[in-house]
This record gives sequence, C-alpha cells and structure tokens, in this order.
Amino acid sequence: MKKIVKDALILTLITLIAGLSLGFVHEITKKPIEKAEKAAIEKAYSVVFSNADSFEDLKGFDSKKATSYVKNKGYSGVTINSVAKALDKNGKELGYVIGVCDGDSYGGDVVFYMGINMDKTMNGYSITEISDTPGLGMKAKEPKFMNEFKGLKSGKYEVSKTGEKGKIEAISGATITSKAVTTGVNAGFSYFEYLVGGNK
Repeated sequence: MKKIVKDALILTLITLIAGLSLGFVHEITKKPIEKAEKAAIEKAYSVVFSNADSFEDLKGFDSKKATSYVKNKGYSGVTINSVAKALDKNGKELGYVIGVCDGDSYGGDVVFYMGINMDKTMNGYSITEISDTPGLGMKAKEPKFMNEFKGLKSGKYEVSKTGEKGKIEAISGATITSKAVTTGVNAGFSYFEYLVGGNK
C-alpha cells in the first residue's frame, strides 16, 4: 500500500511539473506566435490588394453570421473568418479582403484571403494555412493555379480535369484541394455579393 501511495505521489508530482512547464512554454511562445500570424495576414492583405494604402476591419462583422449565410447558400464546409475594407490613400474603398477557411481540402483546412474589387473582379488569393501533400495539393500556392483566379468576375465556378473553358483547371493529382480552394472562392464571392447588396 505504501508503495502504491508513493508511486501515485511521484506520478502526481511529475504530472504537475509537466503541466506547469507546458503552461510556461505556452506563455513564452504565445505572443511570438500571435505576432507571426498577424504578420502573415498583413502580408496576405498586401498580396491580394497591392494597390491599397491601408486596410480597415469591417465594423460589425460577425463570423458566425457570415458563415451561416454562406452555409445557407450551399457552402457547408466553409467558414468566413474575417472581412476588411481595402482603402486608397484618400480613404476611398477599393474593395474587400475576405478571409476564408475550407475544411474539405485533402490535408484538412485551407485558409486563404481573397481580394475582390468593387467592380466585382478578383485580384487573387493568398494562402496562410494549408497541410496538403508537397508536390500535389501544395501547388495551390503556386502561380500556375493561383493565376486562374485573377480577374474572375464574382460568380460560381467549377473545377475541370480537362481544362474545360470557363472552369478552373484542377491541379494534377490534387482535385480535392483544387475543389476546396474553388469552393472557398465561390463562398467568398457569395458573401461579397451580400456585402455590396446584390444578394441579400
């Protein structure tokens, strides 16, 4: 009995020390991680709206309501994380940067930011999180695939394996990822239409 109690106390002590150590490490790394994430998002903003002078978070934006809206439009696997206005040096609104997460990519979540001009054309997107297969799904971050979205008019697009005109050509060997990004873009377009009053 004494041995059992002793072993239990030792185990409790080890667990306590481990827990405190993890908490300490978490507090040390928390701010640098948050800083890195913020920097990645700011970089994404500048990529999708290189002509913007500043960005302003959309007042009153509610991620849950935005996500519910696109879900009702048929995009059940998509989350709208954020919306920011892209502004010129005079404060004129150039368009919106919409943060999107599609949970149906091959490696899980793919998180990206898409820039849409007020004339309803897309500047492009910038991925900040993706865990797909190197050489396959990760090609969603390469110009060949990304350039397919530049200049697209707000609408609903499909993926094609054969390069069918008017559709997004799938990344070879990564159709799931291609569909996830395209679906996320479609959902972003849908919410953009809601923001500008064309789809309420």
